[in-house]
Amino acid sequence: MKRILLIIISCLLVNVNLWAQDEVKEKDTPVGPAFDNGTLIDAQTSFIPDAKTLEFIIQHKFGAIEKESNKTPLSDMFGLYQSANVRLALNYVPIKSLQIGFGLTKQSPVNRMVSDFNAKWTILEQTENNTVPVFVTVFGNVGIDGSPKDDFGQLNNYENPTDTFTMGFGDRFSYFSQLIIGRKFSESISLQGGISFSHANYVKAWHDHDRIALHLSGRLKFSGQSSFIFNFDAPLKIDKISEQSSDWSDANPPHPDWAGPYNPKPSLKFGVEISTFTHAFQIYVGNAGAILPQMDVMNNMNKPFEGLAFGFTITRLWMY
Repeated sequence: MKRILLIIISCLLVNVNLWAQDEVKEKDTPVGPAFDNGTLIDAQTSFIPDAKTLEFIIQHKFGAIEKESNKTPLSDMFGLYQSANVRLALNYVPIKSLQIGFGLTKQSPVNRMVSDFNAKWTILEQTENNTVPVFVTVFGNVGIDGSPKDDFGQLNNYENPTDTFTMGFGDRFSYFSQLIIGRKFSESISLQGGISFSHANYVKAWHDHDRIALHLSGRLKFSGQSSFIFNFDAPLKIDKISEQSSDWSDANPPHPDWAGPYNPKPSLKFGVEISTFTHAFQIYVGNAGAILPQMDVMNNMNKPFEGLAFGFTITRLWMY
């Protein structure tokens, strides 16, 4: 009798084990990260490290390769000797799929210091069996301009050019929010698109406070640790949210300092990434000097392939 019970129990254990294996096979699991780190040049990706991970980021953009027509690129070593834009940042992942961060940016040529608080959340992860065919991530930041108050006070009041501008603390704020949707097509190819909304509390009189933009980023791996990477950001001109007037012209400017219509240009950046499990190094060239995304989509006046400048991004992860 004991032998029969032992045989029955053994059979049940085998069946349970086989059923559990079938369950594992049928379970649709995430495909894994589409990108090796959360920053692709100066754009955000869907990647968020494991919980309890600290990330340090250095972002550096040199001056334009050909800043002045009467100088050759070699005169300042392709922009390396010009004033640069630099951002130092720390990100932390308190729980799975949620990242919070803080950064400090030096923005040339006026050496503005901008602090930013940001957060990123992965809502959906792409799965192996395509139950979820894409990843969905949201990102947002708040930038605070740390320029001296006197720098604002010296500006004219745009509503009354004879008076100087009186700045309040709220005028220092700018905002950026983005929805990112993408897909890991293979171990070598990942692509993501996005739509964003930017707002600045303080802008020049003929600028818009709000801007919607479209984004496209991708990675093509050509070796185990190396990839070709790119970003493309396209600000949209939407009349319903624009503060521009068709009546403005050189003969009828909105302000004495008016420099023509305000139409930010698309930014294009491309380069190479070398990454390991905890490090990533990216070197690239692009036509936008700003590092914070809201400053890029609201203020870039260089057409693609014009005003090109070198830059690099370095990231480092510590898991606790």
